[in-house]
Amino acid sequence: MAHSDARRHTAPTPSDRHAILVAAAFGSSPGAHPLPAAHGPEQNWLRAVALGGQGRYAAARAELARVCGTGGVWSSFGASTEASLLRQLGGHRAAAVLDGRALAEAGSLRTSSGSTVAARRDVGTVAARRDVGVVAAWCDAATGLAADALGRGRLAVCGSLLDRCAAALDAAESEAGEKAFVRQRIRLAWVGAESALAAGDFTRARSRADRAVELADGFGSIRHSVKSDLVRSASLTGLPDHGPAMDLAADVLARAEEHELIPLQWAAAMLLDGLEAGRDAGRVRDLDAGRVRDFCATVIRGRGGRFVTLSAC
Repeated sequence: MAHSDARRHTAPTPSDRHAILVAAAFGSSPGAHPLPAAHGPEQNWLRAVALGGQGRYAAARAELARVCGTGGVWSSFGASTEASLLRQLGGHRAAAVLDGRALAEAGSLRTSSGSTVAARRDVGTVAARRDVGVVAAWCDAATGLAADALGRGRLAVCGSLLDRCAAALDAAESEAGEKAFVRQRIRLAWVGAESALAAGDFTRARSRADRAVELADGFGSIRHSVKSDLVRSASLTGLPDHGPAMDLAADVLARAEEHELIPLQWAAAMLLDGLEAGRDAGRVRDLDAGRVRDFCATVIRGRGGRFVTLSAC
């Protein structure tokens, strides 16, 4: 009986459970594991986001399977999140299908006044909605589609989608305020920086990356801060001296390892290995980035990650 009482007292309350999941997905404890069980679609989504950030792909997909296709805003969030898991490992073509579904789902949701947002994905209509969650879901999907296009070399399509997303956020923020969409602004800055890098515009890439870092600093999510610094590190590779880029990438690698963010650790190791950081720049002199990259890739595969070859992306 005493053991049963102890279990009751140590089990998280509903509010504790939600707070733990939010902190793991978008807060100060991205490496928290195991996570409490989810109750309801929002918590399924939060668990999936946190698990995906840790590289636990199979577990994340299992959570998303409980959300995707159910209709409503969480179904849209779920589809765009599953798309991001595919995109992280090179699956841009398959990710685009899911992001398109997420965009359509967000676009078809009713407004709080009972009117319907057209599935034709008109930015003005979506941006005018007062429902912050629906605008956020629409922008997640639009930014995801932009990243999917970028990964397939379609820079013009990527730029058009980013412009539409920015316009939607501008309009929505006029009603809901800037703080309502900080995460969406961070993601927009990430893809904007990556698009600029693909175009060889390192000045614009640094500007977008700096914006992401600035927003992430005030957002409170360790994962978003680490990812923003990774993007900034990539933007610094356009400088004649690669030392700043390598130093920042090494810092990202260390923080990703500290917080058990395996996909970001893998990406930082990829960047460092490409810059031959193992032979340069003081603080990373003794780091075998290639070994870390391969170790992370092995962990990702063991956790259900599926790398996609370039020909199939």
